[in-house]
Amino acid sequence: MKHPITEFTNRLARHHDELKWLYCELYHDEAAFDYFVQMLKRSWDQRKIALRNQDVKRETDPDWYRRRELLGMMLYVNAFAGDLKGVKGKLKYIQECGVNYLHLMPLLASPKGRSDGGYAVSDFRAVQPELGTMDDLESLADACRSRGICLCLDFVMNHTSEEHEWARKARANEPGYRNRYFFYDNWDIPREFEKTVPQVFPTTAPGSFTQLENGSIVMTNFYPYQWDLNYANPMVFNDMTENLLYLANRGLDVIRLDAVPYIWKELGTNCRNLPQVHTLVRMMRMVCEIVCPGVLLLGEVVMEPAKVAPYFGTPEKPECHMLYNVTTMATTWHTLATGDVSLLKQQMDLVCALPKDFLFLNYLRCHDDIGWGLDYPWLSQTSGSSEAAHKKYLNDWFTGRWPGSSSRGELYNDDPRLGDARLCGTTASLCGTEAAVYEQDPFKLERAVSCDLTLHAWMLAQSGIPVVYSGDEIGQLNDYGYHDDPDKRDDSRYIHRGNFQWELAKLRTDPDTRQGKLFQGLRRLEQIRAQEPCFDARADVWAEDSGDKRVLALCRRTGDRELVCLFNFSGDFVRAGVNREGSYTDLVYGAHYDSIRGIGLWPNGFAWLLRDPACPE
Repeated sequence: MKHPITEFTNRLARHHDELKWLYCELYHDEAAFDYFVQMLKRSWDQRKIALRNQDVKRETDPDWYRRRELLGMMLYVNAFAGDLKGVKGKLKYIQECGVNYLHLMPLLASPKGRSDGGYAVSDFRAVQPELGTMDDLESLADACRSRGICLCLDFVMNHTSEEHEWARKARANEPGYRNRYFFYDNWDIPREFEKTVPQVFPTTAPGSFTQLENGSIVMTNFYPYQWDLNYANPMVFNDMTENLLYLANRGLDVIRLDAVPYIWKELGTNCRNLPQVHTLVRMMRMVCEIVCPGVLLLGEVVMEPAKVAPYFGTPEKPECHMLYNVTTMATTWHTLATGDVSLLKQQMDLVCALPKDFLFLNYLRCHDDIGWGLDYPWLSQTSGSSEAAHKKYLNDWFTGRWPGSSSRGELYNDDPRLGDARLCGTTASLCGTEAAVYEQDPFKLERAVSCDLTLHAWMLAQSGIPVVYSGDEIGQLNDYGYHDDPDKRDDSRYIHRGNFQWELAKLRTDPDTRQGKLFQGLRRLEQIRAQEPCFDARADVWAEDSGDKRVLALCRRTGDRELVCLFNFSGDFVRAGVNREGSYTDLVYGAHYDSIRGIGLWPNGFAWLLRDPACPE
């Protein structure tokens, strides 16, 4: 192993010139940069030996996080196991799920009732007391590392809570703190900002500024209690980077950069995706490669592919290691509601054309709502559907208002004027399980479980890291209890943030229950994925015409192995396939086909078809 000082010095030397150039180009302050470098060394000095050893190991295996065996799960600590010690006690269950990438939802200190689910941080170096301590988080990270589980945590970098120390000092007019935020003495400049800055939550938190009791006005793009940080101030970047490294030194493997497109504000723009954002993210990537090269940056960029892809950077100057595949998630649910795969195929054509180095996290559901960020110009051109009418149809379908729909969800941020509501609900409830259970209809229940498994099979077939939302592995239903909680009732996202149902989880080994069918079916798919080379991140992937607009055909090839995945997004029995010679074998059910030009697919069913070795191209 390298001498420790040489280790840090060599890494710094590799990046020093570019880092200094970017930093000084942005801030024109060499003294601030010198402090920044000293802070990096101080953070590295505080990194324990076990983490330094892991850094070295991962440096020698730069593709360690691209393995097809990687499977993620995201969960709320309190909902899953009460507190951090409880999660540590449930690691055996997490491993039974096949999970080796665990994403803990926000757990840092935040004010009760004014936290936006933990996204209004009042102390980046403290855990919410009811969840434990920072020592408990580090202990959980150590336990995960010993079991080969990567640990991910959100880093809320766009804003702080109004109760953060910096905010309290800014409110008190202490020198050096007001300019960590965007403070104004009157509405002249805020009104100019609001001419070009879109509202994030137009119904629940309209506007982008909040007037305080002393008359001062502060920028609050999200909620009034979340004050936007001013990254034009080098002290903000220095101190927030040190906070990030503090968390990395607790043993985290992945840092999720929350709302990263918003972090640079400039009058006369929409304050989204500005060039300075990429400068900041590039510098953060270099910081990690210097201090903690075993740590990955996951960017939360909830936008269409054209705006998402730049956050990967370039091969020479990379930014985020991974990004969310948000548009494919939304398009997947659109496809389920319409039974027409045309838009999803067009979406996959775009994703598959991106460089193979671009690594996405794929998911069906997460802690957040489903926003209908679809390609409406394409939809309008091909089907004549307007954006407002199409969003209304999707929301009617998934809330069960549309005739024949068995989905059960609730709207989020409903704005009747704009028709721009988003959607909440668990995967199982949106697939029809809740309605089938309520109606005690075994036929409908069988269809709902099949739909649930097919959607997960589709998620697993995509390139990247699949992430399961905790509770989906046992088909957990919507939790309507949030309506009775005054701290939650105004946020319908809590419908899918209910407590984990451990009593239902006990049924996961019983194949006669819906929990058992789903859990065991999902585990089977995950195991096949881990074993089959066609699922490698660097495999060739493309979508083909299946001969039926209700069926998506996704093909994967590595070397002389080819896998054809067919997904029926309709409630009909259909025949579909691809134009291939030779025979294929279904990896899941073992069926053998002499031709896959037109095979039978059950309603909301799928097939993973591997070409037999002797088959021609």
